[in-house]
This record gives sequence, structure tokens and C-alpha cells, in this order.
Amino acid sequence: MYNWRPVMKILLFIIAIFIVSSSLTPALESKKNISNKSYISEDGGYTLFSPENSFTTYLINYNKEVVHVWQSQYLPGHSVYLLENGHLLRTVFLGAHPVFLAGGMGGGVQEINWNGTVVWDFKYSSDTYLSHHDIQYLSNGNVLLIAWELRSYAEAVTAGRNPDLVSMFGLWPDHIIEVEPTSPTSGDIVWEWHVWDHLIQDYDPTKQNYGVVEDHPELIDINFGRATMDWNHINSIEYNPEFDQILLSVHNFNEIWVIDHSTTTEEAASHTGGNSEKGGDLLYRWGNPIAYRAGTTANQKLYGQHDARWIEPGCPGEGNILVFNNGLGRPGVPYSSVDEIAPPVDNNGSYYIEPGSAFGPDEQLWIYTAENPPDFYAYMISGAQRITNGNTVICDGKHGRFFEVTYDKQTVWEYINPYPSPALNNVFKIERYPSNYSGLANLILQPENPERPIGTVNGEIGIKYNYSSSTTDPQDDQLYFMFDWGDNSNSGWIGPYNSGEIVNASHRWTRKGNYNIKVKAKDIHGHESQWSEPLSVTMPKDRIFKTPVQKFLEHHAFLYKMIQLLLQWVELS
Repeated sequence: MYNWRPVMKILLFIIAIFIVSSSLTPALESKKNISNKSYISEDGGYTLFSPENSFTTYLINYNKEVVHVWQSQYLPGHSVYLLENGHLLRTVFLGAHPVFLAGGMGGGVQEINWNGTVVWDFKYSSDTYLSHHDIQYLSNGNVLLIAWELRSYAEAVTAGRNPDLVSMFGLWPDHIIEVEPTSPTSGDIVWEWHVWDHLIQDYDPTKQNYGVVEDHPELIDINFGRATMDWNHINSIEYNPEFDQILLSVHNFNEIWVIDHSTTTEEAASHTGGNSEKGGDLLYRWGNPIAYRAGTTANQKLYGQHDARWIEPGCPGEGNILVFNNGLGRPGVPYSSVDEIAPPVDNNGSYYIEPGSAFGPDEQLWIYTAENPPDFYAYMISGAQRITNGNTVICDGKHGRFFEVTYDKQTVWEYINPYPSPALNNVFKIERYPSNYSGLANLILQPENPERPIGTVNGEIGIKYNYSSSTTDPQDDQLYFMFDWGDNSNSGWIGPYNSGEIVNASHRWTRKGNYNIKVKAKDIHGHESQWSEPLSVTMPKDRIFKTPVQKFLEHHAFLYKMIQLLLQWVELS
């Protein structure tokens, strides 16, 4: 008869090893994903933008990662800015207006704090006026708004407009208001300026504002431009605190204008007063001298431009004017450019013009185009900004493309907006902020120092012990943690965890000794806390080494007994 005992012993041994090895296989821990991303922006800073078809405003770092968002119940209407206090100042689109139905419709402005709470919600919309396109925050807390106002057919004709150029629904000349916030939903208009107060015409001597257009470059020809209700279509506003002046981009005139802000409202409606002693008349205009009979099409430089701005102090070219020249209507094959000019202004903010001539300069100081110019063409929206390293950040708004070029016109950074979708990624313009901008302080507030770790303080080497800690983040951001075990090893960054959530980590020491365990935290933007207070632990004695099978059988006495009985049965059979 065949002896089965050796075979049974082997089978039992294999079964025992299988059970033991299976039970000793570490259970897969539910570890959170560890991110290696750095939310700290490089010297390139942070870029703010609000897609035209999205209720969300995005802040991205130089690595093109979204580091913060703000939500709104409104689409943008169109511009958005980050204030020095970390609040978002955002134009809002209230919906299609029954009167002012045109590109750039807005209707108000909101100030939203870092955490998304609306702290100011001001509406400027009625049947006779509507804010549009752009805003400008002032250091006194007031806000400048661009707006249309309705003038009837009769008013336009009386003012000297050719009746053939006036719609039966009237005319929408622009005006500027300065609003002082007075409550979370209100504001007082403390200053205003109206195109309507600075007109000239040579069409009808029996009407108002009659004069010689070419003799008055400081005035606005009411008969210049297209036969459209949206006559001026001012699409950007910029403030110069040194001269207390305002820069406007006047799309339908293919010009930029400068006006005096140092006036009272009464002076702004007149031709005297203010630092310039010219009241609200134009101090400077450039881009299309045809508008005041001082040139021909050969002298025109701007074509449907957007985003005229003074280059800020500390940036190469400071005091010059930068403008996104869309190229709409440019002779030949259309293309866009970014143009820099040096206006003829003295230290007092006065602009020189040769009598009978156009305002200078005759040519741009710097022009960016694509190597093959038609490859870069955005006929609508868009903008450009000079930054401190001398580069220029450009927004091709029509295609949702942001890029940074050197003064030598080499592209060094590029981003394609994916929001809300690649097919609907239009962006009015963008704003780049340096990493040390005060409005970004919320990004660089580090987490609170973690609590001293909690866990075993006297143990044996070779045994794994668990330790826990927690902390909070000032912005309620998610956190990563790193435990330093005091033996020249650490846990690496583990997380992310919610602010205030308890984090656990384990470690096994291999040598006797005294060790200080400490832990630090890092928020999702990469800002680290200091190390916690240390927890001192002692590993006073060696642990008796036991094989995995021995450890298993110690903890599974019933199985051990069963195997003994089976072996005895084999021996007896």
C-alpha cells in the first residue's frame, strides 16, 4: 500500500505557508495622492483672466496651474482686476439690454473677496445709460466706469450731427463716471465726464457746436465715424496718478484719448479748469489724425484697438503708452500688432502739438507682430501689458491665447485658455501680477504649525508605531504633511488632507536610541509651515526576532492547533 504520509506532510506544509503568506501580505492602504506640483509661481508671476463665456474667474501661476478661482452669478462684462487687498474687481453682464444692445454690454461692477463673498455690488443700468467694457480702480477706493448715455434723434441733430448719420433710435455717446462705494449695494457718483460736452461740427452753422474742426484737436467732431448708435465705443480706461489723467481707447475713432481727471464735474463739462486749465477737453489724441482733419489714411496708425495703458513705473518704457492694435480695417492683409509709443508729454503732464499738425509721435517706438504678420490676427477684444523684466504679456482674446514675448520678440511663455471649453475660450484681456504683489498675500500665507505628534513614546526596535498630528490653514486650503522620524528618514509629503483633518503616519526604528519626531505642513500652493514641537521617543531594547510563521502562529492559535492535530492524524494513519 502506498505511504501517503510524506505527501500529506508536504501538502499541509504548503497550505500552512499559503495561509501565513496570505495573511502577512500588507493590506493596501488607502493613501491619498501625493502631488509634486509647485503652486509657487516663478518670477513670471500670476495671470488673472475671466473667460467671456464663463461665470468663473481664474488665477494661474507661471506653471499654468490654476491656483485660485472666483465664482459669480454673472458673466463678465468684460474686464477683471485683482486689487491690492486681495479682492477681485469684476465687471458684470446683466444680460441683453433693451436699448444698448451692442458688444461690451455690462451694467455693473462687483467687488468679491478672496473667499468668494460679494462685498460690493453696484449696478449702472437704466433705459438711458449702461456701463460697458472696462473699469479702473483708484487709490481712494473709488471706481471709474465707462458708460453709454442715450441722446435722442432730435438732440443729436440739434448738436450738429448730420441727420443721415443718426438712427431714429438716437445716438449713444460715451461718458465716464467715478463712483464712491457707500454701501454693499450702492455708490455715489462723485465725478463725471461726458463726450457730449466737448463737441464740434462744421456741417450746419445753424446748429450747436459749429466751428472749424481742424482748428480744435481738443474737441470731438460729432460727424466723424460711422452711422451707428454706438458712436465712440470706448473699450478701455486707464488712470495715471502722476498726472491725474485718464487714458481712453476709442475703438470707433481708431484713436486713444487723454483727459484731465483733476477737474471738478463742473470743470469737466467746460473748457477751463483742472491742472491742464483745459477743463474736460482732450489733452492728447493719437492713432488717427483724420478724426480732427490733421492727416490722411497714410497717417493712420491704429485700427480697432483695445487695452491702451501707460507702462507702469519700474517697467522698461515706463510712462510710454502700450496698445493692442487689432488691425481691423488695416490696409492690405489684416494682422494684429502690439504698439508702444512715447507721447510728447513734459514733466507737468502737458502734451505738445505743433499748430496745424497732428499730435506726435509720427511712428511707434516698438511694434510686435508675428514673424509672418497675418499669423497673428485678433480682430476683436485682446490686450497687452509690459512687465518688470521688459517682456510683454499679450492676450489674443479671440482665440484665448496668452503669450509672453521678449523685447526681441521671442516667445518665452504661452497658454491656451481651456475654459469653459476650447471652442468657447474668448477672453477680453488678461492681467499679470508679480509674485510679490500685495493682492496675492493670501496665496503665500503659510499653514499653522502642526501640533506635536501623538503616539508611543517607549517602544521596541523593529515594531511599527503610528503617530498623528493636525493643523489648519488660514485659507482653508488642503494640506500635505511630512513626518521627520529623527533617524535621518522622513515620511515624504503625504496628502492632501482637509484643513483641520487628523493625519496618521507610521514608522519602524531599527536601532536603539532616543529620537525626536516632528512634523510640518505644506498647503496646495507650496507654502510650508515651521516644524512642530518634537515628540521624544525611546527605543530601549532589542526586539526578539521571530519568523513570519512564528508571528502568524502566535496570533492565530486556533490554526496552529488545527495544524498540530492534522500532523498527528497523518502520523497515526
